[in-house]
Amino acid sequence: MLAVTDVLRPNQVWQADLSYVRVIGGFVYVACVLDSFTREIVGWSLSERLTANVALEALDNALIARCPSPGLIHHSDQGVQYACTAYTEVLKAEHIVSSMSRTGNPYDNARMESFFKTLKVEEVNLQEYADLIEARQGIGAFITLYNERRLHSSLGYVPPAEFAAQYHQAQM
Repeated sequence: MLAVTDVLRPNQVWQADLSYVRVIGGFVYVACVLDSFTREIVGWSLSERLTANVALEALDNALIARCPSPGLIHHSDQGVQYACTAYTEVLKAEHIVSSMSRTGNPYDNARMESFFKTLKVEEVNLQEYADLIEARQGIGAFITLYNERRLHSSLGYVPPAEFAAQYHQAQM
């Protein structure tokens, strides 16, 4: 994968990962796709089952939202959801380059891991979701807040969406 300092524009490198969220009576699973340059969550999905479908839906949502150019690098861990045929075929069909973390090395996907820590500390751990529907509402609202209002020191203390807008304005 490109070094963090080598990511110079939006839709150059996306990072993807999954995490669990406790609900009354069990867990649900959240999959997210993050743009490494802007730190925006560009696609996400939530499911009661930890299958490739939750990861695929997050990827599909990102592709619809961003329509990236061929050559985008998609980085994930080596989880079966990202290594399965269905997922890798979507990447190939979209001319996206697959990149996976080294075994047991969470630092390769550090920005995604950082987002999940923030999601859990600032939203999930403060809630007691009854079910998938409540979790989807809370997490969806948090992701909107994260993208549009949450300040990031690494982005010059502006939210990810504003950082992206500044980048695009500077390119005109």
